[in-house]
Amino acid sequence: MGNRNWVLAGLVLATIAAAGAGATAFAHDEAPTPVTSPEAHAVAQAVTAAELARWGRERGDAGALIMAARLLAEVPVRQGEGDAPILTPGRLLDEAAALSPGNETLLAAIDRLREPLMRGVRSSSFGAGPVFTVKQLRARETWSFEVDAREGEVLRVAAIGDGDTNIDLAIRNTRGAVICRDGFGDHYPVCTVSPRPGGKMQVNVQNRGDVWTSIQVLSN
Repeated sequence: MGNRNWVLAGLVLATIAAAGAGATAFAHDEAPTPVTSPEAHAVAQAVTAAELARWGRERGDAGALIMAARLLAEVPVRQGEGDAPILTPGRLLDEAAALSPGNETLLAAIDRLREPLMRGVRSSSFGAGPVFTVKQLRARETWSFEVDAREGEVLRVAAIGDGDTNIDLAIRNTRGAVICRDGFGDHYPVCTVSPRPGGKMQVNVQNRGDVWTSIQVLSN
């Protein structure tokens, strides 16, 4: 395996671990270990694809964008409110092709990938997949919505921005207390919480920038 492939493989493994953790809030040690559903794992893989795509854009690496498209294509999604997703395998392949002018071998490989990747997921280890919602946020705007956390199960929420601004993400319990916050100043914040009793949770997504931005929120 070439040096660049080792770098890509290492990056994918490290990013999967980071996305799976995100900003995490856990119950006390004596509580039963919460179950991480296939859909929660799917949220982590979608964030991994977004991070890998960002890495590829910054370095002009078409191979990273192709790998990101393949990772993302494995994740089934259920559409919630809003427009079509802003991060798709097809768009990532378009970006890879734009980075490969004159490279007929790579362009042919991208074309061969399009049909199977765009076909959609027919059978997946990620279950039904996460629910996604697309929202446009004005500069400094905060968007809040509720989710139902299931008892004994990890709740994972991610916000994938379009890259224009940094995004903050927080989850509050029914008393209004913040139980998870990811405000590390990036485009792909993730929160993972393990509420023992389950119930309603409020998710707050904030555009930290001075321009409007599109975000794609994923949750299990």
